[in-house]
Amino acid sequence: MTTDPAGREGRGAVGRVARGGIAGITGAGAGALAQFLLAVVVTRAFTVEQAGTFFTAAALALMVAGVAKLDAGNGLVYFIARARTYDYRGISGYVRAAVAPGAVLSLAAGVLLHPQLGPLALALPCIVVADVLLAATRGFGAMRPTVLLDGIVLPVEQLALVAAVAYAVPAGLLPGLPVPEALAAAWGVPYLMVVVLAAVSLRARLPRTPYLPGTGRDLWRHTAPRSAAGAIQAVFQRLDIVVVALLAGPAEVACYTAATRFKVVGQLANQGLAQAAQPRLVRALAEDDLARARELYQVTTMWLVLLTWPVWLGYAVLAPWLLRVFGTGYGHAVPIALVLAGTMMVATACGMVDVVLTSAGHTTTSLANLLAAVGFTVLLDLALIPAHGALGAALGWSGGVLLKNLLPLWQIHQRYGLRPFGRHSMTALRFRSWAAA
Repeated sequence: MTTDPAGREGRGAVGRVARGGIAGITGAGAGALAQFLLAVVVTRAFTVEQAGTFFTAAALALMVAGVAKLDAGNGLVYFIARARTYDYRGISGYVRAAVAPGAVLSLAAGVLLHPQLGPLALALPCIVVADVLLAATRGFGAMRPTVLLDGIVLPVEQLALVAAVAYAVPAGLLPGLPVPEALAAAWGVPYLMVVVLAAVSLRARLPRTPYLPGTGRDLWRHTAPRSAAGAIQAVFQRLDIVVVALLAGPAEVACYTAATRFKVVGQLANQGLAQAAQPRLVRALAEDDLARARELYQVTTMWLVLLTWPVWLGYAVLAPWLLRVFGTGYGHAVPIALVLAGTMMVATACGMVDVVLTSAGHTTTSLANLLAAVGFTVLLDLALIPAHGALGAALGWSGGVLLKNLLPLWQIHQRYGLRPFGRHSMTALRFRSWAAA
């Protein structure tokens, strides 16, 4: 009998992605449920205007933090995954170089935006540092810290504290404290705990190696184009909420946020698989192993479809009843839910196209794609929101998402012959055997 070391290695790599992806999606599911329940608590406990004001502040805070991160986390994943071959020499220097700029930039942004963000301005450095530290643990191949801290601890704590505010305000336990500020404080405080726990987790994995000169230069030479792309991606993810607030007011923001709350399901499922697959895609493409990269891409795409399409189809069918959970005044958001479901099904079928593109080192191309998507979204928003309110924002977001996925899909096919579906797609159904590999 002959052996197939390459085949066993490929199945082992996909098996590790399976285990990490399942863990990531489990955390994503828990986080999505907690975020959904948080939106239900806010919309049912407070007025539409108060809910819209809180949702706008949270979206603005996440947008600013996303810009301040400079995508240093993905840069760390790239260098840590590659440094395994060299026993992680000098890797502590990469970590310091990744954390410091984002921490300083977010602190400055918090000072400047304190009038708009209130208590959330203090949370900005914690949001940024937590993201970078958790990314570093993933670079070492550990998914558990991200799953537990970002996927479960953070959203569950936010839900508990926001629910406490929803109980305390009507009971008169927070006299003189405006509702939006009380909600913002409850939502922002859990990030501090995540920073502390993420730092402890990384410290346990970080080898004590001497500092190597030039690590910061290397990190930012690679990450700089992606930093701009990461900033644009952060703006893209929440621009719709901010634009709706500016053009249509907080009531439309509350309606739009409630109807698109399930958007996080697809985003988090994709994120969970991407976090597990990215280090292995980096290594496969760095070694010019297109066969392994193709298998990882097609398997993860099929998993995304199998996991998320039932959610989108169910949401499209049940939207008239599900939206009632948020209370009165949200029933007219059904068309937004339909736009969301259709768009996410197409985006999911494209797979992790941008992750594949950046794992191959094409960060500048990824930046150009995001610029095109954001520009297209802004044009559609300006044209549609004044007349159609939240539905116009949903259509603008949809146009940008489709462009953001279809452009890199065409590019990776042209450069590497990669397609989201192929001979590895059906074998994704055997993920249990891979997970045991």
